[in-house]
Amino acid sequence: MKLLSHIRSRTRLKVIDDTKSATRHSPESTFSSSWAATPNPTAKFPPVLLEQLLSYVCPHSRDDTYISCEESMVDGGCMLCDMRDLSQCALVNRQWSNAAENLLYHNVRIDAVHYCDREDELAEKRRQPSFMGRGNSSDYPRDTAQQRLQLFSRAVRDNISLANRVQFLKTPYMTREGCMADLARTVSVLRNLRYVDLPDGFYSDEPLSNILKQEVQQCADIKYMKYTGGAESNFQVLGHSRHWRNLEALELSHLAIEPSTILEVCTTLTALREVKLAHLAMLDDSVFGPSMNGSLPPLAKLTLQDIPNISVDGLVSYLSQRDAKETLKTLIIENTGILPSELHRILASAPYLTRLDIIESVARSLPSSALPPLASRSLRTIHYEISDANNSPRGLQTPSDSYYAYLSSSILKGSLPSLSNLYALSSTLPVLLVPPTRLSGNRIGNVPAPLVTGITRPLNVHTKTISEMEWDLTLVLPPTSLNQRPSATNMGPMGLNSPALSPHWRDKGRDSVIVGNGFGGFLTVPTEETWSESPKGKKKGRQDSGAWMG
Repeated sequence: MKLLSHIRSRTRLKVIDDTKSATRHSPESTFSSSWAATPNPTAKFPPVLLEQLLSYVCPHSRDDTYISCEESMVDGGCMLCDMRDLSQCALVNRQWSNAAENLLYHNVRIDAVHYCDREDELAEKRRQPSFMGRGNSSDYPRDTAQQRLQLFSRAVRDNISLANRVQFLKTPYMTREGCMADLARTVSVLRNLRYVDLPDGFYSDEPLSNILKQEVQQCADIKYMKYTGGAESNFQVLGHSRHWRNLEALELSHLAIEPSTILEVCTTLTALREVKLAHLAMLDDSVFGPSMNGSLPPLAKLTLQDIPNISVDGLVSYLSQRDAKETLKTLIIENTGILPSELHRILASAPYLTRLDIIESVARSLPSSALPPLASRSLRTIHYEISDANNSPRGLQTPSDSYYAYLSSSILKGSLPSLSNLYALSSTLPVLLVPPTRLSGNRIGNVPAPLVTGITRPLNVHTKTISEMEWDLTLVLPPTSLNQRPSATNMGPMGLNSPALSPHWRDKGRDSVIVGNGFGGFLTVPTEETWSESPKGKKKGRQDSGAWMG
C-alpha cells in the first residue's frame, strides 16, 4: 500500500508540473497574453465582418453546397487542422469566440483523417501502448471518424444553443453507412439542419434506415433530398406530406414513375431550384409541358442523365416559358435524346445560361449542311465531351472530330464572347483554335494575319483523350497589338497540382514551370530527393529546393 501511495503521489506531482509547463509555453496562452497586452483592433468590428475574416482560417465553414463530404473538397489545406486553428481563435476574446463558434457549428465536417503529415503522427501515437492498456492489437485500428461523431453528438445534445447553429453536417461514406444509430441521435437535436450526408439505404427506403428517416423528417428546413429505386411510394407521398416543404434541390434516379407524378410533386415544392433526373426509363418530353397535374417550376440548374426519350423539342418548349428562360443558369445533358448538333437551339432559347455540359457518344459526323454557330453572350463554361461510339467508323478522322471543328469555328466567329473555361475530350482542339503556323503572329510571305478574331479574353482550354486521364490545360490568349493572332501556351498536365483539385491532394514534388515557346513545353521540377540521388548531383548539386534553378 505504501508503494502504491508513493507512485500515485509522484505521478500526480508530475502531471501538475507538466500541466503548468504546458500552459506557460502553449501557443494559446502566448497568443492570448500578447493580445491582452495590446489594444484589440477588432473590438469595433461587426459580427458579420469578423465571421468573414475568420472564415479564411477555416474555408470549408462557408461551404453551403448540397454535395457529399467526399465530393466537397474545398481549398485551404487540412480541414481538421483548419477547425483546430479556428477553435484556437476563440480563445482571444468573447467577440472572437462567438464568431468562431458560429463558423464551427454552421458547417460541421466529421473527417476520418487529417489531410496532412499530422495523420501519420497521430496514427503512430494510437499504436503506442499506454498505462491504461490502450493501443494494443485488439483495440487498434479504431474508427476515429465514429469517435469524432460521438463527441460531436454529445456536445450538441448537451448544449441546445450550439445544436441550433448547425445547418450542414457532412460525414465520410463509411461513417454514415456504419453509424446510423449515432447519426440518428445527432440529427434528433439539429432542428435547423439544411443538409446532412445520409446512407444510400435512406434514399432507397430500406427498413434499417426507418429510425433515421423519422429524425430527418423532423428537420423542416431540409434543402436537399434524393430518391432512388425502391422509394417510389415515398416520393409520391412527398407531394401530400408536410415535411421538407422547403426543398431547393431534388434528385431522382432509377425510379419507375410516370412523368405526371414528377410534375405533381414538383408543383408543391415552391422553393425548388435544382432538379436532377437520371436513369428514368419512363420519362419523356411530357415532363416539360404543363399538364393537369402541374408543371415543372423555373429551375436554376437542370441535369438530365441517361434519359433517351427526351428530345430537344421538349426542352425548348420548357424554355419557351419566360420564367424558365430567365432562371436557368446551368444545364447538364448526358446520354439523352438531345443531339450535340441541336445545341444551338438550346442556347438560343436560354439567354442567361452560364454553364453547359454535354456528354454524348456519336456514331456519325455532323451533317454536311451548314449549322448555325453556337451562340451565347452569357455562357462562361462549357463541358463539351463528345466521344466516338463503339460502332463508329475508324479512319483518319473520327466522327467526333467534326463536332470539335464545329465548336472551334463557333468560338473563332465570336459567337461565344464570355467563354472563359472549355473542357473537351480532344487533344487537337487547341490546334483548331490557334493554328500552329500562325502562332508567332507575324506575316507569312505576303499574306498578313487577320485583324479580327473571336477570342476576346483569355480562354482556359482543358483537354484529354480518355475520360479517365488527367486534364491538360492550354491557355489561349486573345490577340494583341503585336500579335494579331491568338497565342496559346501549353500549361502541361494538370495532374495532382491542378487548380481544379483541392490542395489536400497536391504534391509539391509535381510543381512545374511553363516554357514560353508557342504551344510550350512541360518541365518537371526536380525534387530534393531526385537531385541528391544522382552521383553527380551529390558532388555538384546544392541540397536546397532552388538548386535546380542554378
